[in-house]
Amino acid sequence: MGDPRKFGNKYEHPKRLWEADRIKEESALKREYGLKTMRELWVMNQELKRMRREARRLLSVTEEERERDLPKLMNKLERLGILSRDAKLEQVLSLSVRDVLERRLQTRVLKRGLAKTAKQARQLITHGFVSVDGRKVNSPSYLVPVSEDDSIDYYKKIDLEPPEVEEKPAPKEEPKAEEGEEKEEAPKELDLPPAAEKVAE
Repeated sequence: MGDPRKFGNKYEHPKRLWEADRIKEESALKREYGLKTMRELWVMNQELKRMRREARRLLSVTEEERERDLPKLMNKLERLGILSRDAKLEQVLSLSVRDVLERRLQTRVLKRGLAKTAKQARQLITHGFVSVDGRKVNSPSYLVPVSEDDSIDYYKKIDLEPPEVEEKPAPKEEPKAEEGEEKEEAPKELDLPPAAEKVAE
């Protein structure tokens, strides 16, 4: 049967892991887009690197090769809603990772108002409450084509409004005695022995 297939990583680690400026910038993106780990950001960054790498290759080849391969790249960017078909090749090199993050299903669910926060959008997707073009999609990192933007909806009904909680009436406070006034106490019953009770009668 042979050895099982080995899958390569979908991302590359940063060359300088502990660079303060990069960590600060990536942490801000992670919070803004509701990412669970930095790895998700690196996967999107790797997707952007592929697009840029192909754009740089096309800039260095002959005119004939460029005319043959350019439509493939531009059609992909147009399909994902990142760039228009008539965009120039140089514009691909100016793309940022934000442009790719905006096309994630998690972001699109939030933009369409199906969730109140990015974290809630992620929970809805992973728990199977979101559909794209009628099919359930449980991957928050799914890149949504423009043609499927309007088809994002709930896969099954869910009520996101918190349940109403009945307010309990506040306990009544006894009026406080004014200064100098002693609070009248109810007379206490005396515990008398049986013999004393008869005398008392």
